Amino acid sequence: MAIRIEDKRQIVAEVNEAAKGALSAVLADYRGVTVSELTELRKTARENNVYLRVVRNTLLKRAVEGTDYECLNEALVGPTILAFSQGDPGSAARVLKDFSKGNDDFDVKALAVGGNLLAADQIDILAKLPTYDQAIATLMSVMLAPVTKLVRTVNEVPTKATRVVAAVRDQKQEAA
Repeated sequence: MAIRIEDKRQIVAEVNEAAKGALSAVLADYRGVTVSELTELRKTARENNVYLRVVRNTLLKRAVEGTDYECLNEALVGPTILAFSQGDPGSAARVLKDFSKGNDDFDVKALAVGGNLLAADQIDILAKLPTYDQAIATLMSVMLAPVTKLVRTVNEVPTKATRVVAAVRDQKQEAA
């Protein structure tokens, strides 16, 4: 089905705008995936703040010109579904990785982060990146550990002194 030139321009502009605000991108081949499965994937993507779109390769090449995702051009072969992470860098990789576990027909083709093209087998690395909240929680626990240890050490001095005094008292009571 032919797409009018105005519609093509609109698609290119929309994908370009999404690419400018994206933190990472994932391309996948969706051949053999049913419409209902793709609908479920789109729902999951929306819930995880992932921009998901099926775009013709020629339009996608134009849309990513001048962005960090220009490196994806060499992976644009065959039917392609595009996922941009909007919230955290690993969200698109997590969504597509989880979807591909239940669908043998769904294959991740390429990943891009910060202008670097990654192979499809490196999706685990990107998917395991912590979310913003998880990273902050980890940082806070690392920052809190030395302070907690200092408080325990300072608190241990009077506790030991109390134990020593109690032991001396018990020893004198036994001797008497």
